[in-house]
Amino acid sequence: MSKNKQLQCGARTVDLSAPLVMGILNVTPDSFSDGGRFNSVNTAFAQARQMVAEGAAFIDIGGESTRPGAQAVSSQEELDRVLPVVEKIHGNLDVAISLDTSNPELMREGAKLGAGLINDVRALDRPGALEAAAETGLAVCVMHRQGEPQTMQQAPHYDDVVAEVSGYLAAKVEACVAAGIQRENIVLDPGFGFGKNLQHNVTLMANLTALLELDLPLLVGVSRKTMIGETLNKPVDERLYGGLALAVLSAAQGARILRVHDVAPTVDALRMTHAVLQAKQ
Repeated sequence: MSKNKQLQCGARTVDLSAPLVMGILNVTPDSFSDGGRFNSVNTAFAQARQMVAEGAAFIDIGGESTRPGAQAVSSQEELDRVLPVVEKIHGNLDVAISLDTSNPELMREGAKLGAGLINDVRALDRPGALEAAAETGLAVCVMHRQGEPQTMQQAPHYDDVVAEVSGYLAAKVEACVAAGIQRENIVLDPGFGFGKNLQHNVTLMANLTALLELDLPLLVGVSRKTMIGETLNKPVDERLYGGLALAVLSAAQGARILRVHDVAPTVDALRMTHAVLQAKQ
């Protein structure tokens, strides 16, 4: 487990001594699970309020779908989708706000409106993103991926998926620190489903503790993903139980943040897991 017991998310300090839930809030028309359900400020805020009531410590707001095959949106469209929701949540809810974005402009503007974490599936690779993230002073989550969302699932290949993901994330941490981001403000995401087939995903899940050697908090996002559907032969809306199993396995191996659609059941599963782990002698 990472020695980092706290994460400074802007003005908010988040306690990572127990595993926490990050609620997914997609303000997009085309996300794979809930596209179009929360793409107005009022419906998005109502969903955020519900997730906070259910125990979410973070709300992760995304204005551009990154599902396999997803198409890019313009910077302005992403800003228009996300910023009003950030402002509304920051003004009304007691929760850390995460920006699910690769857009440097959204990083800067979201920080001004109260966001505390930048969660970038492209690991700050877009031109200007690394500099923008450093300027904000916010915590950042960098994720491993192979390829881009449009093509990443066509033929992913690894010689050693655990070693390659770990090496990639270690290099990204070095780049972040060199750009002026505080090391203790970095979170790592192994990127389940992002340029990985089922065997890659389950191997990574079985060996999560290898990533703890980087001594930074781990965020895991497997909620409703294809790895569950392929294993259990279940459609997207019937993957809760598989997702809970993976959340428990992740927490038992030291993950600190679980990014999920189904907040209440995941909060219960993690609290129970943590209670048992705390009693281990």
